[in-house]
Amino acid sequence: MAYPYGAAPAPHTDYHAFELLNMREVDHDTIDDALAAAGDELVCVFFWGTDCYNCEMAKKAMLTNPEQLRALELHWLHANVYTYPALGRRFGLYGIPVFMFFHKGKKLGRATGWHGFGQFSAAVTNARLKASGKPLAG
Repeated sequence: MAYPYGAAPAPHTDYHAFELLNMREVDHDTIDDALAAAGDELVCVFFWGTDCYNCEMAKKAMLTNPEQLRALELHWLHANVYTYPALGRRFGLYGIPVFMFFHKGKKLGRATGWHGFGQFSAAVTNARLKASGKPLAG
């Protein structure tokens, strides 16, 4: 059987959120090109890890209503920082999951952990405001 993300997945890793949100996998060699290829879109990079309980819970929560997430019109990327620890070091990650936002290659902010759609949506709103040069929402 062929797997969409290379080698056979870890037994406890759910890839459905990646598929439903059309997330492209990146690593330390491909992330900069992937960010550049997004053009003017707001990019969300989901940093996660194999068998990370909180990452799996985040993905399950994201699957409960993927239409809400699609409506945010994000360009999604994902990276397993257990497989690519250089990414974790580069972006100063001390825990996962982390959702980091970029526009035209510039880091705009992050949401650490999954605390529900409301918190995530607020982080997206602030990233969009920052990208446009407007003050952040309170």
